[in-house]
Amino acid sequence: MSAPSPSASAHAPAPEPRIPEAIHRRRWWILTVLMFSLLIVVLDNSILNVAVKTIASPAPTGIGATQSELEWAINSYTLVFAGLLFTAGLLGDRIGRKKVLLFGILVFGIGSALAAMSASPGELITWRALMGFGAAFVMPATLAVLMNVFERDEQPKAIGIWAGSVGLGIAIGPITGGLLLEHFWWGSIFLVNVPVVILALVAMAILVPDSRDPKPGKVDPVGVALSIVGLVLLVYGIIRGGELADFTDTTVLLPIVGGLLVLAGFVWHEKRSSHPAIDITYFRKPAFSAAVAAIALVFFALMGVTFFSAFYLQSVRGYSALQSGLLIVPLAAAQMIFAPRARLVVDRFGARAVCTVGMLLVAAGLASFALFDAGTPVWVLCLVFFVQGTGMAHIMPPVTVAVMQALPREKAGSGSAINNTFRQVGGALGIAVLGSVLSAVYRGDIEGHLGAVPAGARAVAGESIEATLGVAEKLGPVAGKPLVAAAHDAFISAMHVTALGSAAVALIGALVVGLYLPGRTRAATGEPEDQAPQPAEEPVGR
Repeated sequence: MSAPSPSASAHAPAPEPRIPEAIHRRRWWILTVLMFSLLIVVLDNSILNVAVKTIASPAPTGIGATQSELEWAINSYTLVFAGLLFTAGLLGDRIGRKKVLLFGILVFGIGSALAAMSASPGELITWRALMGFGAAFVMPATLAVLMNVFERDEQPKAIGIWAGSVGLGIAIGPITGGLLLEHFWWGSIFLVNVPVVILALVAMAILVPDSRDPKPGKVDPVGVALSIVGLVLLVYGIIRGGELADFTDTTVLLPIVGGLLVLAGFVWHEKRSSHPAIDITYFRKPAFSAAVAAIALVFFALMGVTFFSAFYLQSVRGYSALQSGLLIVPLAAAQMIFAPRARLVVDRFGARAVCTVGMLLVAAGLASFALFDAGTPVWVLCLVFFVQGTGMAHIMPPVTVAVMQALPREKAGSGSAINNTFRQVGGALGIAVLGSVLSAVYRGDIEGHLGAVPAGARAVAGESIEATLGVAEKLGPVAGKPLVAAAHDAFISAMHVTALGSAAVALIGALVVGLYLPGRTRAATGEPEDQAPQPAEEPVGR
């Protein structure tokens, strides 16, 4: 093979710098602000996980929310969040990610203040939906801005740090929630977001540059409408199925089937549109499809377990909200330690091997719950949470890089929206499906122990462990003691079944990434990117 001629080398086009120097110099400060914004959203959800027992308590301690209302306090957020993620990402690409980010943070802060003042479960559910509306504009924008202020070779490192901030939120949230619940009323877990939102708004206004797609093309209103309707119907049906613990009910099947049909119509429309909201051909890339599938599967497995682990730690083990939060610290610590370094392991062994092992670690951690009982040593709990966090830390950064680097830089908002939409739909499925499994098994086990309960209260007593324990308390310490023991046994039995189901889903995820993710990272191969140069970001502090 002949060497390239000097003239050919001389005329080879030099790569254009994609990022203005002023923005490049402050990229790590920008990442810090983006992590801060993401932290607000993650922290709020992790706080709520340890507060469910308090909110379920009668006034004045809580607002007397039932298990169904608690699920809707979580799921109203998820429903709005998942339904609008894709549209929010498109808006960021079109009108500017900084504008969308500032708007989302502001709405999230207003929703937090209103949620703190809720006087009933219905009000809490409503304001949580408003918080989900704001968060839908925050999540895609943070990752899209990140992709636009870092060059391609630094993106894996930046995404690893970004993912590690999720671990920080998981750690800070339960501890903060526990401290607040010990000293203040339950609404303080939402009110604490307000000063953080104010700081984030100021920092973003000063540091974060704006960016958008330089050639957004025509608006695709049909595609946008189909995506919103399809996702909302699908997620609602999933949530409703979990609420009823019955996926054959008409009110469950109709929205799920309707949502799938609308989403199929969305795909059909996008394939034929001259100006699609998203290029469906990206899903033909095995690595891209495997990455989004892995995101959905790992959050399916983990979100369901996160929901029931709060009841296991507080209702069965008797730990306080603060103690429960401290027990989750090993999971968060593992993410913070390993997520920023995951790129180094991927460079050496390849994304396929790293993500497969990560999925297997998550599956092992989930399966371990099937061995837990009312007396499992605390150090075993901490070890299992650490293993789960380690697995997560070696899954999320590589698959996020795979999704984001598969799309052109100017479509970063859309790519981030795809990443987060699959995560949210997977998480909603996990809570609904695994929650319904937990509920069904628990009801089946506890029904035979409700003989001493008055006939009018039996249906309520069988709904959940919290409901059973509430009835047992009313029966008195002597008559209620056997019912408490039966409730603990029934919940642990249901948890075992649910944990094995979660582990099975994680194993499916391991199979998907083992078959379809690339064996080696391509970040350092020097291959040309099939994307248009990014226009200069709007200067800040002119």
